[in-house]
Amino acid sequence: MPAPSILFVCLGNICRSPLAEGIYRHLTEAASEKPLIASAGIGGWHVGNPPDRRSIKVAAAKGIDIARQRAQQVRPADFFDFDLVVAMDKSNLARLQTLMPPSATARLHLFSELAFGTLQDVPDPYHGDLADFEAVYSMLFSGCSAVVAKFE
Repeated sequence: MPAPSILFVCLGNICRSPLAEGIYRHLTEAASEKPLIASAGIGGWHVGNPPDRRSIKVAAAKGIDIARQRAQQVRPADFFDFDLVVAMDKSNLARLQTLMPPSATARLHLFSELAFGTLQDVPDPYHGDLADFEAVYSMLFSGCSAVVAKFE
């Protein structure tokens, strides 16, 4: 079964969700059918901006280029354009539940629940240092690998 189309969502779309998008895209590069992969933020503060420089640096160190991504805000159409809308934390999930149109076709998930079967939040590294971004990268890489494996 081909990997589902997926939208990763965090608060501002500059730290966690761009990393998840880049990792998932990297892990599905060899797939014969390329899924639609994107990321977005709950808020619109950073729309049009690249990911946080620390996210770019951590991804680049692993051979993943996310520097050309640009932040966008979740739109109602996203709930129809993607198979999965995946929140990085419970707060984002709660907000997505209020934004999701009643007739939406996407399935809404908490990242860790989809990936690991747990209710753990992916911590927001924005106010941390590079080590926090590296820890988030590791969690996202493990989780994205688990999600990709579910659809192989």
